[in-house]
Amino acid sequence: MTTQTVTLTGLRAVYGTGARRVTALDGVTTSFASGTFTAVMGPSGSGKSTLMHCAAGLDRPVEGTVTIDGRRLDDLGEDELTRLRRDRIGFVFQAFNLVSTLTAAQNVELPLRLAGRRPPGRDVTAALDAVGLADRAGHRLSELSGGEQQRVAVARALITRPAVVFADEPTGALDSAASRQILRLLRALVDDHRQTVVMVTHDPTAAGYADRVLLLADGRVVDELTGGITAAAVAARIAERETVPAGSAVEPSC
Repeated sequence: MTTQTVTLTGLRAVYGTGARRVTALDGVTTSFASGTFTAVMGPSGSGKSTLMHCAAGLDRPVEGTVTIDGRRLDDLGEDELTRLRRDRIGFVFQAFNLVSTLTAAQNVELPLRLAGRRPPGRDVTAALDAVGLADRAGHRLSELSGGEQQRVAVARALITRPAVVFADEPTGALDSAASRQILRLLRALVDDHRQTVVMVTHDPTAAGYADRVLLLADGRVVDELTGGITAAAVAARIAERETVPAGSAVEPSC
């Protein structure tokens, strides 16, 4: 039986009031299975970043439920939610969000240090080794390329052995060669370690590494691709969606 690491049910997210009121998510129901790689795509304002923020417990929806690793987020107080994000969720951001004065190893262990825990050195080394940077542990960020810095960010996301890793445009600040490294790394985490990865991206090439692609528009999931996913297939489906009238949906491909 497939285990659903993250389940979203009837999510609605609304920002602003009056004439400025915007419905960012409009009844989204979906899930992310253990050991899968999902790409979330859509035009600007489609709700993809809001979906990730709600799914990761960074924002609370006005309606609906989010369940991660068997725990409903709406049952948690702020302290409990903070602990769950720290212990069971990994984050990789476009801007890396590393501390420039720290070494690669110190950046990796920082989440646990902030939680008052001192991770064993072997765990830090193992996380860096998983991203191919065990030999760069003592280097500061100024001594690392952009691609290497993002790999440090991935190692930091893995140090707590999270149930799910959320990646927000993880290749957006990288050149094509470094982007391929990061995407292959995320793919290997799924294939070799059964990690669950959810990635927000605008790039069909990045989405081509996923097992599944969700397409959002106007705060709703309007399409889904599974099986035989390639950059060309994703780009073609996006182009097809642009010819579909608003509010319509295309049958998922399998």
